[in-house]
Amino acid sequence: MDRNLALEFVRVTEAAAIASARWMGRGKKDDADQAAVDAMRKALDSIDVRGTVVIGEGERDEAPMLYIGEEFGRGGPDSPKVDVALDPLEGTNLVAHGHSGALSVIAVAEKGHFLHAPDTYMDKIAVGPECLGKINYEMSTEEILKTVAQCKNKSLNEVTVIILERDRHMDLIQRVRALGCRIHLIGDGDVSAAIATCNPETGIDLLLGSGGAPEGVISAAALRTLGGDFMGKLKWRSEEEKQRASKMGVTEFDRTYNMNELATGNVMFCATGVTDGSWLKGVHFIGGGCTTHSIVMRSQTGTIREIHANHSFDKKSL
Repeated sequence: MDRNLALEFVRVTEAAAIASARWMGRGKKDDADQAAVDAMRKALDSIDVRGTVVIGEGERDEAPMLYIGEEFGRGGPDSPKVDVALDPLEGTNLVAHGHSGALSVIAVAEKGHFLHAPDTYMDKIAVGPECLGKINYEMSTEEILKTVAQCKNKSLNEVTVIILERDRHMDLIQRVRALGCRIHLIGDGDVSAAIATCNPETGIDLLLGSGGAPEGVISAAALRTLGGDFMGKLKWRSEEEKQRASKMGVTEFDRTYNMNELATGNVMFCATGVTDGSWLKGVHFIGGGCTTHSIVMRSQTGTIREIHANHSFDKKSL
């Protein structure tokens, strides 16, 4: 893929972030999410590609815009074909309540290089570059924690695990605590949580637990660009989910997917902060405009760019 596309797609996450940031702290998560969706969809059609949404807001009968299978872009016959996995607003509750860490994210790959993940749960493990290739699902939770500690030259009571605070994770939390590890519980945002394992400044060593399968694909794309490791196993809630997944091309229902199976080939990843977080600053409104903080990453070169942008509302429509 043309590297210039990365800068085109970061404009997409900027537009979604700015639109949703206006709803910060107003208690209306659905309005914040809709604002992000509308802005992202409009921005996608300005890019010279023939694109398809493979991870989006849901299936066509559930999502009127950015649904799985929707096509976008202004490209002609000679324009590149790309697939995208996106979340216009990761952390709708975070924005609604004015909490930190909300993002707008999009991952881009050549056509056919993302797993078409159904809207179900996925059990996930994410680690940073030091642990690449050292973790697998054959290991117990205790073995995983001890391996991470060894890879990062830490004692177990210095290892920090990030986990979504959900009732389904109570047994996992107790097992992590029993080994003496530290836990950072979060209410939302497991894409940013997975990414945090690759940033030493966050202090996060490991992500464990289950979350949305579509977010798992996005996380895998991000960690491929960052040199970390990610794996996931789909967790089915009903036979209906399996039937829907089968129509999307999933044939092995008990399979464990590694990072390169979830997101293959050359991958680009873009994210823009909506609310201030440990990784990206959020949208800050100033007189007549705003500032944004974004990151753009490419797996092919390992290049990571941070973009601090000033936007003038009287010169462009946002």
